[in-house]
Amino acid sequence: MKAIQVSSFGAPEVLRLAELPDPAPGPGEVTIDVTYAAVGLIDVFIRQGLYRDRPGLPQPPYVPGLEVAGTVRALGEGVAGFEVGEPVVTLSANSGTGGYAAIFVSDAAYVAPMKDVSLDPALAVAVVPNGATAHLALTQIARIRDGEQVLVHGALGGLAAGFPGTARQLGASRVVGTVRASDLDAAQQARLPYDEIIDSAELPARLAGERFDIIIDPVGGSVRTASIDLLAPGGRLLLVGNASGDWNHQIDSNRIWRGNLAVLGFSAGSFLPGHKDLARPAATAAIIAAAAGLAQAHVETLPLSSAAAAHERLENHSVNGRLVLHPRAGGPRPRGRHARWSRTATRPCTTAPSTPASSPACSQPCGTPRSVSSTRGPVLF
Repeated sequence: MKAIQVSSFGAPEVLRLAELPDPAPGPGEVTIDVTYAAVGLIDVFIRQGLYRDRPGLPQPPYVPGLEVAGTVRALGEGVAGFEVGEPVVTLSANSGTGGYAAIFVSDAAYVAPMKDVSLDPALAVAVVPNGATAHLALTQIARIRDGEQVLVHGALGGLAAGFPGTARQLGASRVVGTVRASDLDAAQQARLPYDEIIDSAELPARLAGERFDIIIDPVGGSVRTASIDLLAPGGRLLLVGNASGDWNHQIDSNRIWRGNLAVLGFSAGSFLPGHKDLARPAATAAIIAAAAGLAQAHVETLPLSSAAAAHERLENHSVNGRLVLHPRAGGPRPRGRHARWSRTATRPCTTAPSTPASSPACSQPCGTPRSVSSTRGPVLF
């Protein structure tokens, strides 16, 4: 199979196209013919070597990538409830490897069926894993309650974009997002269910004293510091990433106890291995949200060979939406009785917005930017 390998920790140039043996599923595993593989900031951090000493994370040479959409290729011993050829999407709970390839191996617990919904597979891999992460973070860690107000920093980022629809789904009364000033124009075009998106540099004055029960922070740094003053009494600051790259940032703990506040952390990669029973219900909730129009994204597809370029763009913050790799453009069609969905999913990349999986293929070349979204249910702005 074709795959991208990281030859050593370092710059994006260490991502190289390779031919590797086709993997087979072990007990409790599923192999997937990959239609699209998501490119995430965590992939960049692992490739840079920031986690090189963390147990369980990969050492070169390895194939990066956590999340894929595709069709079931084969089932390992003990796996039931799936059929060969069935469309699926995976969650971010493995070791951080394997997705940038034509075939992906996953623990069956982290695979969610897609046969009963009409979602473009590129959109599915772009929004479902992050929506599932948001669902777990809000229900298991932040313990969201009906009527609460939620603030989401880095509102257009891949993970952050999973929170507004999930918060709505779970009863939030108001959801506000923040972005950098350079992203405000893109924010006005974003089809995400925020009540308002504002410039993070204008905090806290821009909110005129408004306070939030839950603040989602995948950014870190000065944004994290400013968040303390934006929490309502009893509020929770939920840390889900560090896109700023400020690894030495600290919070004044005295402000936490005086304000009756909580600072919480959530990482799907470390949470799900101990809570496998929660993975598929969270994914199902994310799929329902996406099918209802609560999870929108501009999705740009690139050929597998453009993995290094995709990482460069994430590093220089020139991405609005999600980047996904397409390893099977023009390749063999997946097998099984669900092949109709799969044939549509593996067609050359399209540019038509809001294109359901059953729409005719277009003639645009692979790698053309495309906006895709669910077409079932309302779209909230």
